[in-house]
Amino acid sequence: MFARLFATVVAVMLFAPAAFAQVSPYVSHDALLTADVIRSVNTYTRFTIFDDINVAVEDGVVTLSGKVTMPYKRDEIGDRIERLNGVRSVNNEIEVLPVSVYDDQLRRSIARAIYGNSAFWRYAAMVNPPIHIIVEHGRVTLTGVVGTDVDRALARSLATGRGELSLVSELRTDAEVQEARRAAANLAQSRIR
Repeated sequence: MFARLFATVVAVMLFAPAAFAQVSPYVSHDALLTADVIRSVNTYTRFTIFDDINVAVEDGVVTLSGKVTMPYKRDEIGDRIERLNGVRSVNNEIEVLPVSVYDDQLRRSIARAIYGNSAFWRYAAMVNPPIHIIVEHGRVTLTGVVGTDVDRALARSLATGRGELSLVSELRTDAEVQEARRAAANLAQSRIR
């Protein structure tokens, strides 16, 4: 989710900053603010592969959604975002995942399976590994961005059979993110015509 939003924001900033300035006085500001919010979340030291945050910005109002493993993360992330320049207000809709020994074991098992596989070592070496593992009541959701369809299929395969009740993959490929960037740029161009 994060990567999809970030890709759209980057596309907007790279391909059509002048176009947005003509459409609305807030759009350009919102795109820059979105990038700041994403950077702030990604640099939060307690944000892990077991958390997933989504960001939406409209007229300086930031809406945070997604799921985190501890209540203090929700509160601290909201506080960090409120302190950013240009934020008018924050709607903190981040959910806290239930405390569960079973879910914790499942998270660790899936993380070891994915990031311990040599195909994913390059991802594991990143400061913010891109595959996020959300577990709630034994139900697993994989989010983030991977390089290829093969990586997406392999991550899903590695996460399967670990005792999960269900598994949903919301992983996107780099190509899909690039397409979203192009679509955002095209949308911006069509708005000024």
